[in-house]
Amino acid sequence: MSRTGKIISWTAGVLVLLLVALVVLIATFDWNRLKPTINRKVSQEINRPFAIRGDLGVAWERNRSESGWRSWVPWPHIHAQDIMLGNPPEIPDLTMAHLERVDASISPLALLGKEVWLPWIKLQQPQAKLVQTADGKNNWTFNLADSENKDPNQPPSAWSFRLDNIVFDQGTIGYRDAINKADVKVTVDPLGKPVPYAQLAGGDDKQKGAADFVFGWQASGTYNKEKLTGEGKIGGMLSLRSQTTPFPVQADVRSGTTRVRLAGTIQNPMDPGGVDLRLRFSGDTLANLYGLTGVLLPDTPPYETDGHLSARFRETGGAVFRYQNFNGHIGDSDIRGSLTYSQTKPRPKLEGELESRQLRMADLGPLIGVNSGKGSEKTEQAKKKRGEASTQPADRVLPHDKFESKSWSVMDADVRFSGKRIEHGSSLPLSDLSTHLKLKNGDLRLDPLRFGMAGGTINSTIHLEGDKTPLQGRADVHARSLKLRQLFPDVQAMQSALGQLNGDATLSGRGNSVADLLATSNGDLKLLMNDGLISRSLMEIVGLNVGNYVVGKLFGDDEVKINCAAANLQVKNGLASSQLFVFDTENAVINITGTTNFANERLDLSIDPESKGIRIITLRSPLYVRGTFKNPDAGVKAGPLIARGAAAVALGAVVAPAAALLALISPSENDQNQCTKVLGQMKGK
Repeated sequence: MSRTGKIISWTAGVLVLLLVALVVLIATFDWNRLKPTINRKVSQEINRPFAIRGDLGVAWERNRSESGWRSWVPWPHIHAQDIMLGNPPEIPDLTMAHLERVDASISPLALLGKEVWLPWIKLQQPQAKLVQTADGKNNWTFNLADSENKDPNQPPSAWSFRLDNIVFDQGTIGYRDAINKADVKVTVDPLGKPVPYAQLAGGDDKQKGAADFVFGWQASGTYNKEKLTGEGKIGGMLSLRSQTTPFPVQADVRSGTTRVRLAGTIQNPMDPGGVDLRLRFSGDTLANLYGLTGVLLPDTPPYETDGHLSARFRETGGAVFRYQNFNGHIGDSDIRGSLTYSQTKPRPKLEGELESRQLRMADLGPLIGVNSGKGSEKTEQAKKKRGEASTQPADRVLPHDKFESKSWSVMDADVRFSGKRIEHGSSLPLSDLSTHLKLKNGDLRLDPLRFGMAGGTINSTIHLEGDKTPLQGRADVHARSLKLRQLFPDVQAMQSALGQLNGDATLSGRGNSVADLLATSNGDLKLLMNDGLISRSLMEIVGLNVGNYVVGKLFGDDEVKINCAAANLQVKNGLASSQLFVFDTENAVINITGTTNFANERLDLSIDPESKGIRIITLRSPLYVRGTFKNPDAGVKAGPLIARGAAAVALGAVVAPAAALLALISPSENDQNQCTKVLGQMKGK
């Protein structure tokens, strides 16, 4: 053999020996010696404790699933036992996650292409504890060491990471949140056998390509001081990282009296592009959904709704959620429509259109702090369950329940609502409610707020400035052409009445309830009624016992025709005083003077009749109505006698109020409206 051949032979032999020695070293190396270095290095990189406290080892095996020469390349199979991941210093708990054992396989050939590829990883008894403190700090946000000193102009790393599948026996996740007052435990188990999506979630054409359900989960604990339970199913790791195969989710969660059920898919959960779900939820009041969803909704009677929820998370202005074509009920009223919730800045916004074909006024009452029948009873029961006491004093009539105006600033809104048929018993025929609600930075407007009533219309604008303390409110209300026979459908005699009622009211006040607003209100009220009827039986039907007494004193048991009833009231600091309050009947002119105090809910009214020559009225003294709204009292004034001609004298002092009321008569009514003649006489005097 030549000299050159010997050198080559020795060199090759040495290389083979070195390779064999390296293989033997790797195969027999005690990897536990590297644990201190690994633990220290990882802890420094993630700025929190990390430790492999059990055995660490590597076994080399061929991957026979590869083809050709690749199947002869041995793969390292790594195992580690008793792994602990701690919390950042500001979180007092010792551990965030613990794993009994981890097994993983790494592709050595992928490393040559600068890719860390783990075809699978197996976890034994994984446990995680997610914590958020009262000051907003949490343990799931990692502050990596290299990110603190990273040059923003430095190009991204050429290395990539790929994980195909995760397998585990049973995992538990604890969630404790001081802000949301949550303490929840979730247990996740493999289903054993994948369950097809359509078998549990139905056959939506858009979701036929969804992956199978692989894991089941159960949750229990408390959320926002309410008991929480839940269960459901999710997909596996293959669909979790897929950008084309939708990830399936199914859940049934109860929090207090609220129940949320959903089934659908998430597009690319590792970098969410959107969700597509069938969503059903129910509970005692929509207001409870704020804690779960962040969407501000009003306090309502018990509700249930079912619709389609879609979301897109990569919109320019923020994530957009659409709850479309939903149907359901609030109290005994049906509800349907579509809503869009956008997470815009500086505040999220709710937009959409709602419709009710059968709307009960009792179900609308709680929205404005008004108790009204069955719906309100359900709401009060729900409040008792939630530990909320009613703020309504026992001796008051005006609603004292507070507007939650402090929460109005968390969200803007632009929602249109219409109610086709409105139920309020046979005594108040309403129809065709429509309103446009606008909420911006705590400023709430209902403009317009319209509905049909007794063959006429109520057209109003409501403005509540919740961004001010106390709340400031203004109401402009206009009633036109309300037919008397339709206003009193239960009064047989009124069915022959041809008259109608018109009115205007403008009031502004301050306070966080209807009662407080009226107690501080300023404005005026004008009311005009022609060709009507008054009797004791009418007062009984509308529940006015004091009115029953007054009418009986004036007219006995007879039905008396009203030519014109006119009222012009001024309100100042909650005290309403009559500029003009007159009933012109076929037998007499009835003049009402005095005040109504909305602050203390007290009445102080005098009723002075003036006979038209026919001695129907036999009173020798005026009547009074005093007392509170809750317990009014009426009687005959002791001492003063009725001054004959007093009503006529009063009419002579009401030129301006009478002229103002003439504006309530439309030109088409002038010929047949009795009030035209009566008000004209008042102006003449």
